[in-house]
Amino acid sequence: MFPATHRGARAPVFMVDAMSSFACVEMPVEDWHIDVMVSSANKGIQGVPGFSFIICRRDILEASADKARSLSMDLYDQWRVMEKDGKWRYTSPTHVVLAFAQAPRELDEEGGIAARAARYAENQRLLVERMEALGFRVYLTHHQGPIITTFLYPEGATFSFAEMYDYIKARGYVLYPGKLTEEETFRIGNIGDIYPADIMNVTDALADFLAEQR
Repeated sequence: MFPATHRGARAPVFMVDAMSSFACVEMPVEDWHIDVMVSSANKGIQGVPGFSFIICRRDILEASADKARSLSMDLYDQWRVMEKDGKWRYTSPTHVVLAFAQAPRELDEEGGIAARAARYAENQRLLVERMEALGFRVYLTHHQGPIITTFLYPEGATFSFAEMYDYIKARGYVLYPGKLTEEETFRIGNIGDIYPADIMNVTDALADFLAEQR
């Protein structure tokens, strides 16, 4: 969560980037005094990529009229058009909208946010357990969430991320091809339509990869 001030605002607007956590982590909006929440049609809600959406106080949205710095990011104008005829300003991402409409139904079938959060947490717990058994170490030992986990390579590892990535991809799983640390790390996502069986499969593939490196 971070404060931002739009032009013409009299006070800070408190915003939350819930890009990955929407629909899989409880958000105490009133307790945190959240004014604006930004998320995506995919990630935790388990739709497909294609658009972002914003939940915000109406007065803040209306105060942003004519203040957009780009055409594509003009949230007020998009809202105005949808209020008028329920459509996008330009070509609608129809397949993404259909997936987005289906996603809450599947969330309800799973048991809601609490059930999904529990599954993600179990995915993450099992992933760490299996990865540590293979010699990989977690980068964060505190404040680790269930969304994505950063790992350090085993001591003395001589293989490259590209080699490991290609090996795992050929077996049906894709590791996150990016890092945010100065240290040599990689990340594995724990969210989406992923279950403990998938965690077992990807760590078995990593075990086979490491065995071939010896």
